[in-house]
Parts: sequence; structure tokens; C-alpha cells
Amino acid sequence: MSVHVRIPTILRTYTGGASEVTADGATLSAVLDDLEANHTGIRARVLDDGGELRRFVNVYVGNDDVRFLEGLASPTPDGTKISIIPAVAGG
Repeated sequence: MSVHVRIPTILRTYTGGASEVTADGATLSAVLDDLEANHTGIRARVLDDGGELRRFVNVYVGNDDVRFLEGLASPTPDGTKISIIPAVAGG
């Protein structure tokens, strides 16, 4: 299944500057594996050492936050847009 992944500015060094890339996978985990195969280093910025989503990175499949879906097991139907959004802190 081919999906479109929106890449935040801070991670575009891994995608050659591209703001959106395509990836394959039936689940978010499989999509991240495909991203890593084609854009080495990106997974370490999205997942922690335990293989879970980093606390300050939000990932959406369509309009839904994967933390309220099935996490890394969230389905990624063909043509879906996935957004990786780093949380912004400050005050």
C-alpha cells in the first residue's frame, strides 16, 4: 500500500529536502520501516530506543492521532496521508 508522508522541516535533511515522500506499508510500523529503508536515520527521530513513538512527536494517519488509534499497528490504507509533526514547547 502506497501512502504519502508529510515530512516536517526538521526531518527534511533525511529526505533530501522533500516535504512529502511516498512509502509502502499496510501499518504505520511498516511505513516507518519503508521510510527508514529509503531515508536512513529518519526512524530514530520518530521512534525512541524502545521502538515506541517519541513522546514529543505526533503522527497522524489521515486526521487521526495514532495514539488514539492503534499506535504503530494503525492501518495505513492505500493513498492515505500521514503527517509527522514534532510537538512545539515553550511559553
